[in-house]
Amino acid sequence: MSCQEGAVWYLSCGLVFGGVMFLFRQMRVRTPYGRYVNPSARLLVPAKLAWFLQELPSLLVPVVLVLTAHSPSKLGQKLLLWTFCLHYFQRTFIFSLLTKGRPSPLKIVVSATAFCSINGFIQGHYHLHCFQYTEVWLADICLVTGLILFFLGMAINVHSDHILRNLRKPGEFTYKIPTGGLFDYVSGANFLGEIVEWLGYAVATRSFPAISFAFFTMCSIGPRAYHHHRFYKEKFSDYPQSRKALVPFIF
Repeated sequence: MSCQEGAVWYLSCGLVFGGVMFLFRQMRVRTPYGRYVNPSARLLVPAKLAWFLQELPSLLVPVVLVLTAHSPSKLGQKLLLWTFCLHYFQRTFIFSLLTKGRPSPLKIVVSATAFCSINGFIQGHYHLHCFQYTEVWLADICLVTGLILFFLGMAINVHSDHILRNLRKPGEFTYKIPTGGLFDYVSGANFLGEIVEWLGYAVATRSFPAISFAFFTMCSIGPRAYHHHRFYKEKFSDYPQSRKALVPFIF
């Protein structure tokens, strides 16, 4: 397949535009999933199934593109594409099976699945068919720095999810303030970790598709971290005084 440069460009611009629109929307209303789901909402999908279905395309689409590529992939293409897929393998086959979250509205699952399908195509197609990698690029400081940031962010994200899963004992339903790890410093450590991941990915690739995805991520889950911060302040009288460090927004 030849590089569909125009399609990649317009779809990446769509991520930027969608991120801006998502940011403005979440400044007014909270996205209705997780703790913000209306108890009377209908057509809910169990959390494990919801996360599996909506995260799978970001893994499946790039894998299909690799398997159907007519020319062998270079090391740089494989390195960055499998880095992208690593995150979604963890989210699809580990996070989704371990999550103890609330059911998600069907419309949220459908929209997230559509987004992951489109983004999976953008990242996969660009790295397989558009970007030209050289041996010099493999020793570039941006690649090394970006990969370090990516894996640091992934470690923060996975560890923070582990803390959240173990907040409540079996049978407990009350909300608790997460502690430990970066939760001692920020309200949304799991969100911060994922933002760092995709910023690192953007630095490593230095590509418009990756930058637009990192931007969309910040616009979509950054406000959610802010809403969590406000939720804790409203529900717990000693919050955020109990924090070691306090900064508004996601911190």
